[in-house]
Amino acid sequence: MKKAHDKVKAGLEDVRRYMTGDRNGFVVHEVAVPEPDVAAIRGKTGLSQPAFAKSIGVALGTLKNWEQGRRRPERSARVLLALIEKRPSIVQDELGR
Repeated sequence: MKKAHDKVKAGLEDVRRYMTGDRNGFVVHEVAVPEPDVAAIRGKTGLSQPAFAKSIGVALGTLKNWEQGRRRPERSARVLLALIEKRPSIVQDELGR
């Protein structure tokens, strides 16, 4: 078995190769993430703005900015919102008590 530093070194070499354009042997998975209608998605959950913001770990002001179109959720937030849109109870089901 390789030692940890050998694995890290090999991983860094992979990153260097990939970043310099050598994509041979790499598999890249891309997922199309739609632009969310945050207010509609929150509406599907039945949660108030404060409760929804808390459930997804964002500040209430951030949620309000998203809903009012002043800001756009980052990619990771859009992924979470897309999951919630498909299954409104996903956060509670998977992370609730």
